[in-house]
Amino acid sequence: MLEPKRVKRRRQHRRSLKGTAQRGHTLAHGDFGLKALEPKYITSRQIESCRIAIARQLQRDGQTWIRIFPDMPKTAQPAETRMGKGKGAVEEYVAVVKPGRILFEIAGVPLELAREAMRRADYKLPIKTKFIVRRDYDGS
Repeated sequence: MLEPKRVKRRRQHRRSLKGTAQRGHTLAHGDFGLKALEPKYITSRQIESCRIAIARQLQRDGQTWIRIFPDMPKTAQPAETRMGKGKGAVEEYVAVVKPGRILFEIAGVPLELAREAMRRADYKLPIKTKFIVRRDYDGS
């Protein structure tokens, strides 16, 4: 007799915020970057807010790369719900950011314009960040 095929349920666990970034910690595309100094979950709304702030400051000049992606679902139960009744619905998606991770990169704009754009993006984030410049950047 054939048994029914068992379906594995994939559980979503929290990913650890311990340690430093093992990948994504060097500039890969642009001349300037915004580096995380603290561990935190960054929501998709915060990433989009930063993207808009950078785009407005650069006035569509240069090129921007977003180096993080919100691929982890966060669930929540409705307010004033009793215990039990299982796991809540997906509330939002977050990106796991560890210290050292490059969040955004910019190329094709002057240093001061890039610094100001990253400063505006920094205001939108719940973590401390650092503006970094590529080692072989000559400024011309």
